[in-house]
Amino acid sequence: MRGATGAAKVDIVGHSQGGMMPRYYVKFLGGADKVDDLIGIVPSNHGTKNPLAIPAGYTFCPSCLDQRAGSDLLKKLNEGEETPAGPDYTVVTTRHDEVVIPYTSALLTGPKEHLTNVVLQDKCPLDPFMHDQATKDPVVHQWVLNALEHKGPADPGFQPRCLGGA
Repeated sequence: MRGATGAAKVDIVGHSQGGMMPRYYVKFLGGADKVDDLIGIVPSNHGTKNPLAIPAGYTFCPSCLDQRAGSDLLKKLNEGEETPAGPDYTVVTTRHDEVVIPYTSALLTGPKEHLTNVVLQDKCPLDPFMHDQATKDPVVHQWVLNALEHKGPADPGFQPRCLGGA
């Protein structure tokens, strides 16, 4: 994208493993000065304890093995700083995640001026969205736009319009 647009930096919005893998680019492949915002939607930042990850990894989803909690990839990725300087980080997760288990394994640590962790139900208690449908959630869309519209990560004080008024 940088080459196609001539932009010095890009914003990355990724879902699930696509929300976790850009961190590898930032941390190990020189992306820290090329990414402005990194937004993960239900990312597998610390892996999953979902028992289906192992059989899926051996049959049709080799990357599922890397997403298991405690995998070599995740140990390396999370060693030291989880949110290296450069980008601003926003993580959006849901208590109803049936893939990244526990849902809290999506959350990152880092300085609050460059990181906002969002649990959808903290602001919209009745939000029903789960892992696979999170990218279709209008509340998630609002958080992503909030992160992209200003300098820094999403505003932790932001109150999205909740589904059903709740």
